[in-house]
Amino acid sequence: MPAKMPPFTKDFRQSHADVWEAFNQLADRCHNAGPLDEKGRRLVKVALAMGAGTEGGTHSAVRNARAAGVTQEELEHIAVLGITTLGFPAAMRALSWINDPAAQPKRKESAS
Repeated sequence: MPAKMPPFTKDFRQSHADVWEAFNQLADRCHNAGPLDEKGRRLVKVALAMGAGTEGGTHSAVRNARAAGVTQEELEHIAVLGITTLGFPAAMRALSWINDPAAQPKRKESAS
């Protein structure tokens, strides 16, 4: 769960708590339903988000992948692999999303 959710997501989570909970349970079950290890799952999630063309989804998947130990080089390789599958413009769009500030790890604010 991101530290700071967009307002519409926060509103949905509050107004449809049962749906939100069910969605998160499904996500957990899907995540653990097969033989892929954590890093492999995170690589696939990045590729799926890139292929679907979802900027926010790609940012989130990239942050989660980095937290699982995926390197910048590995993330860029996913975009390069997309050149022949998604097309050059879509792959370059995905590459830009990998490097967006929104795809960087969230900084924890210090208590000063």
